[in-house]
Amino acid sequence: MAVVLYDDGTHKCVVFTDLVTGEGVQANQFAISHNGEGVLLDPGGNLTYKHLLAEISDYFLPSRTRYIFASHPDPDIIASVNGWLLITDAEVLIAEEWERFIPHFCLKGATVGRMVTIPPQGMKLDLNGGELQIIPAHFLHPVGNFHIYDPISKILFSGDVGASIVDAEEAAQTVTDFDHHLHHNSMLGFHQRYMSGNKACRYWVNMVRQLDIEWIVPQHGASFKGKEMVNRFLDWFEELECGIDLITQDDFRLLK
Repeated sequence: MAVVLYDDGTHKCVVFTDLVTGEGVQANQFAISHNGEGVLLDPGGNLTYKHLLAEISDYFLPSRTRYIFASHPDPDIIASVNGWLLITDAEVLIAEEWERFIPHFCLKGATVGRMVTIPPQGMKLDLNGGELQIIPAHFLHPVGNFHIYDPISKILFSGDVGASIVDAEEAAQTVTDFDHHLHHNSMLGFHQRYMSGNKACRYWVNMVRQLDIEWIVPQHGASFKGKEMVNRFLDWFEELECGIDLITQDDFRLLK
């Protein structure tokens, strides 16, 4: 189920919501192309590889994949990287903390000369004349975590921030009832468990409020479209207590 998020004839953003089959957690994969050159965002693992390869050819030639972006090194993010390195000339973009972890997914030598480490403050990325912004999202949830903001489409690809646990059909939709989505699609519980703490949430929100965002699209579940819904999410996330804010001594207790 590919959903075209933006298409002006030159610049395209596409999300794939139903490529994970079987027992794997639902995950969204993304492709951005500009003037025929593409970047894959969080392309997933072996459950998604052959399906994503078939699907992206409708939007740009797989051979013109310029970059593989990994927001962080989880298997549902980047475990398929070996396949992409074998069939393209793409470079892998990942935090410098995780550069030496990627070879564990690959054949020996496959990553040599193919890794671009993202500095802690993020970076700007040229995609055949279209500029993308890689922005920090550290400790949301891992250290060395990044998101991509596309100023052309005004879409923020937010990784695990904004994630919910839904099926593929719901993931292709946008959130219309924030409170229902928060409590009935595991968004609250997910963020309380996986986000590190409110300090990181607040700093991230302070940063992204400076961007002109029309759409927040996470790596799991449904998205938040329009200024009103984007701001509703940011207001909630800014105040969220999570992670180390919630732990107690009972979480560190020996079994009798």
